[in-house]
Amino acid sequence: MTVHISAEPGQIAETVLLPGDPLRAEWAAKRFLTDPILVNRTRGMSGYTGTWQGQRVTIQGSGMGMASLSIYVNELIRDYGAKTIIRIGSCGGMQEKVGLRDLILAMTATSIATPSSAIMREINFAPSADFGLLQAAWQAAQQMPGAVHVGGIYSTDTFYDERRDLTEQLMRHGILGVEMEAAELYTLAARHGARALAVLTVSDHLVTGAALPAEDRERSFEAMVEVALKAAFV
Repeated sequence: MTVHISAEPGQIAETVLLPGDPLRAEWAAKRFLTDPILVNRTRGMSGYTGTWQGQRVTIQGSGMGMASLSIYVNELIRDYGAKTIIRIGSCGGMQEKVGLRDLILAMTATSIATPSSAIMREINFAPSADFGLLQAAWQAAQQMPGAVHVGGIYSTDTFYDERRDLTEQLMRHGILGVEMEAAELYTLAARHGARALAVLTVSDHLVTGAALPAEDRERSFEAMVEVALKAAFV
């Protein structure tokens, strides 16, 4: 047990899917895992362990933003031995070619700062995905309907961002989408020798203003979870 995760030793799998929303963790566990067991509910941040095609998987909520994710990823890797962590979440599209419900596989994650920035000092660290996971996710996505994009994303801790000038520069430089966690996930994975990837579903769009209705989101996220699971066990 840790400060934020109440699972007993051995209850967390080496492969962890990490949605931000604990309710999404519950949905994904019940939808995709065989015999899921609730292994964590500290602070309401649900985590479940079960099997997918005979492979042990934990699906653990991480909360919103890099500060919250940093807590869970540190404890999952250092205290529970997680070796592969895949973020599954929503993002905002930042290019016209990216449509609602499309998948984005985040090759890199740009940020202004992360919880790890303090130890980097003057270094502008460039966090990136594990190539093996990225390649496997790309191959898995080719077998599914819908578009998939691979490239850079932007991770921010500011949900209600008023920096239109920054958004314009990110779009100009080809950033595909914006979310709130991946840059810290990739940094921690690099530090601790783990594998990491973010598989994201576009739920709204900064260019067009379009957005998925709340009732459509769960149905649209199934492809993302399936791609993540297939990538983890290729």
